[in-house]
Amino acid sequence: MRVLVVYCHPVPESFCASLRDAAVATLTGRGDEVRLVDLYAEGFDPVMRPEERRRYNDGPPADPALTPYVEQLKWAEAVLFVYPTWWYGLPAMLKGFFDRVWATGVVFDLAPQGGIVSRIPHIRRIGVVTTCGANRFLSILMGQPGRKTILRGIRALCGLRTRTMYLAHYDMDRSTPESRAAFLGRVNRKLKRF
Repeated sequence: MRVLVVYCHPVPESFCASLRDAAVATLTGRGDEVRLVDLYAEGFDPVMRPEERRRYNDGPPADPALTPYVEQLKWAEAVLFVYPTWWYGLPAMLKGFFDRVWATGVVFDLAPQGGIVSRIPHIRRIGVVTTCGANRFLSILMGQPGRKTILRGIRALCGLRTRTMYLAHYDMDRSTPESRAAFLGRVNRKLKRF
């Protein structure tokens, strides 16, 4: 399977970096072709400018800096997002990636009668590996907006039978070396079946 790993964390030595490395190693180890997008390291610009927004419904983004990301989406059969959950949602960088790259003419078209038509039915798996500072109960109480954005909103742009996976290390603010090691093991086991 062709798996695009989209990684979003500004700190190179973060636990999320360990999760990214484990994910890439596990997927590669099972024979998948893996490509990595590291939004911070690549200097991705998440800011949508006024003219870009004005043209949003007219077709694919015109910014040539977005072309490599668009090509990666066309290539992928699965997308795995690795990021920290901040304020119960996605980091601004990742949200900007969705705003600018997962765009009209790239991942969907606007149907004349209303609604959208997918341009990426070839993406059959969507996965999330994340950390949450809050515990599981509080995260659920707050509605898990980041989880819903990807597993409902982003997934709806893919094929009808696209399967999802969500793995979260909750209570990260009080994590221990043991809890982090256990979560890395869980990520490894789950990704072997992704």
